[in-house]
Amino acid sequence: MKFNIPYLTGKEKEYVSQSIESRSISGDGAFTKKCQQWFERKFGFKKTFLTTSCTDALEMAAILLDIKAGDEVIVPSFTFVSTANAFLLRGGRIVFTDSSSGNPNMDADQLEKLITLRTKVILVMHYAGFSCDLEKIMTLAKKYNLYVVEDAALALGSSYKGKPLGTFGHLAAFSFHETKNISCGEGGLLVVNEEKFIKRAEIIREKGTNRSAFFRGEVDKYGWSDIGSSFLPSDLLAAYLYAQLESFDHIQDSRMKIWNLYYEGLKELKQITLPTLGEHNASIFYFTCNSLENRTKLITHLKNSNIPATFHYQALHKSSFANSGKILPNAVKYSDTLVRLPLYVDLKESEAKKIVEQINLFYK
Repeated sequence: MKFNIPYLTGKEKEYVSQSIESRSISGDGAFTKKCQQWFERKFGFKKTFLTTSCTDALEMAAILLDIKAGDEVIVPSFTFVSTANAFLLRGGRIVFTDSSSGNPNMDADQLEKLITLRTKVILVMHYAGFSCDLEKIMTLAKKYNLYVVEDAALALGSSYKGKPLGTFGHLAAFSFHETKNISCGEGGLLVVNEEKFIKRAEIIREKGTNRSAFFRGEVDKYGWSDIGSSFLPSDLLAAYLYAQLESFDHIQDSRMKIWNLYYEGLKELKQITLPTLGEHNASIFYFTCNSLENRTKLITHLKNSNIPATFHYQALHKSSFANSGKILPNAVKYSDTLVRLPLYVDLKESEAKKIVEQINLFYK
């Protein structure tokens, strides 16, 4: 048994071959356009840009928001390092905030006290596809004239009060890394929900040039127009991704069945805390133990049964690089007690039941 196995729909090779045979395999080819149109139709995103990673999408967001030295960006401590790095690279000052007591997402009730005259962005991360309290966050952003960026790396297909995640923030970023529900090995998506950012996003993504406008026949030559980098992926990756998107509903339904099997099999255990149910996408099945020692023993027990359970993020504010000195107890709690179980389309029901059985056996 493995922790993750990327799903193959059967169309990936066919579409990649089509891309190769087209002799047009660089960025913004036919499959890139198909993917972007799919996202915009499916979720109502205003404008999308396929990128080489979610990290790149976040770095584009930091450029678009014109982050400069001293600009403060509020970031959850319990997240992947890219969430903070993208804005730190532009000179932003990272202000870490704690997780909620009831879930790993940022505690919206703590945000207002962190806002200063230098605050420019609230950067939310939707852990395991479960939404942050966007109603409170967007209200605060409006009150203080701040930008909101959604790090939705784990949240494609998730919603908040019936509205897709990625449609709330001014900008949003998604991941198509091998470990995500929808994958092309490495890949990402920048969602632009503000009209004023669309034209510049296109330029930044194309090395700071107006090359895309040139290919549309809007200018007779293209040149250097802004800062930027090569953020667009090869159309080969887009071809692979499009095959995945065509099977989106099947992938989501299959993962949700496994997620629900775990939940039903573990919900009676008093020694662990399961996630509160919500409009999630079965990105991750996680629970928390009552201590680091207990988690270590459980993971060891599962590994002895060839079950590769694991932990997740280490709180960024406590890292040797950040060394912030802040006291954020909930972020540390999730770093020390959270457990993730194997979750992928090809995981057999019998394997999932074995995992549930072994966890129940451990606690009995």
